[in-house]
Amino acid sequence: MGRVVNANNPTSVRNQHMRTAAELLRLLSQKADLDADARNMAAQVVFCLRAIGEGIDSSAAAWEKRDYWVKAEQLRQRWGWASEYAGRLETIIRREQWDRLPLLLVELFPHFAEIKVTRLTREADTWAGAYQRLLDE
Repeated sequence: MGRVVNANNPTSVRNQHMRTAAELLRLLSQKADLDADARNMAAQVVFCLRAIGEGIDSSAAAWEKRDYWVKAEQLRQRWGWASEYAGRLETIIRREQWDRLPLLLVELFPHFAEIKVTRLTREADTWAGAYQRLLDE
């Protein structure tokens, strides 16, 4: 009998969200003006960053269950930026302070430096309607 591999483990899910956010940041940086598509992309980045933060919390909780307190704290410190930036970006979107968006994107780029986006793999339906979903929350 073969080994069962769970493809939806927290690390894989985090990597998927990181890749999606990296592609969206690249696309947003290429936008000349702020249209509906750019708003949807920015909102989808919020959802990706939230999911990364939630995944970190669940992973850290699993480490704490095993009494690996230091490892759990290191994980939280290494990835704490995700939840922080999700909140900051959400504030910009909700208050429609779009002039602050480019500066925040520049601050976010170093966190995605390890991800090389040579080819876009995410379809436009990934972020379609994300802006309205965020506002409806």
